Amino acid sequence: MPELLYLLVVLACPVGMGIMMLVMMAGGSRRHDATEPRPDTDSEIARLRAEVEQLRHERTRPHRSSR
Repeated sequence: MPELLYLLVVLACPVGMGIMMLVMMAGGSRRHDATEPRPDTDSEIARLRAEVEQLRHERTRPHRSSR
C-alpha cells in the first residue's frame, strides 16, 4: 500500500502537467480567431498616435505660471 501511494505522488506532477498542456493547447486554438485585427484597428492606431503626439507636444511646451 505505501508503494502505491508513493507511485501516485510521483506520477501526480507529470500527469497534471500533461493535462494542463493539453488544456492550454486546446484553448489557444479557440482564441486564435479573437486575435485577428478588426477593420477599424488602423484608424484606432492612427488616432492613438495623434493623441500621443499631441501629449508630447504639450509636455515640451513651457508652462506659464498664473500668479
